[in-house]
Amino acid sequence: MEPDIRLLKAAVYIVGAGPGDPELLTVKAQRLLASADVIVFADSLVPQQILKGVKADAELVKTSDKTLEEIVPFMIERVDKGYSVVRLHSGDPSLYGAIYEQIQQLIEAEIEFEIVPGISAFQDAAAKLKIELTIPELVQTIILTRVSGRATGVPADEELESLAAHKASLCLYLSARYVEETQQKLIKYYPPEMPIAICYRLGWPDEKIRVVPLEKMAQVTQEENLIRTTLYVISPALAKTPHTSTLRSKLYNPEHSHLFRPLS
Repeated sequence: MEPDIRLLKAAVYIVGAGPGDPELLTVKAQRLLASADVIVFADSLVPQQILKGVKADAELVKTSDKTLEEIVPFMIERVDKGYSVVRLHSGDPSLYGAIYEQIQQLIEAEIEFEIVPGISAFQDAAAKLKIELTIPELVQTIILTRVSGRATGVPADEELESLAAHKASLCLYLSARYVEETQQKLIKYYPPEMPIAICYRLGWPDEKIRVVPLEKMAQVTQEENLIRTTLYVISPALAKTPHTSTLRSKLYNPEHSHLFRPLS
């Protein structure tokens, strides 16, 4: 189906591009991209393939070499001139999208904006690994986090060791540069032989997914130079055992009744 192209009102649309696969764009994101006058995108994180189908005369602005002080005034100036602006972020804007400070400046400038969610890398990873990250009686919690980096610190209460202690499904963003230290911390709480997934540039043409024992996490990352745009999935759900194969939700169990399926 062709996207519904219609005139957008002058505003900023903060749009999630998903992990990189154009087919994982939401219908709304696709429509906005096809209709926008200006597209401001993080070119180091959003692959060119996402921009297929934009208007021939759309103004495309790359931001990998720009600061917030350059990006936001530019968007405001374009909206003041009557243009619609899509601010395109990788994944879902609400996760490590650095949109908080952009929102504050748009509010102060009284610029109308809308946020459009996107598929996050952890969702794409689970789909490609063919797993459920919340298996009954095994794991029911997903933690999305990162380790402290040069640009962004992690609050003391959210340090990796305290989160790993829950032994939940742990999806670790933006941490490949610190993989040796990260592996050491994780092994304190997860078995060293437990399979984990290293997911590099999901949805990009050069995507790589490696399932390896936790104790090989740093070695494989470094050998294959999987530094930028890497997600780690550390989860009991990746361990295939006779026990896990028998676990199931009660939702569709014939011995379980609920409002829509009472026991006869």
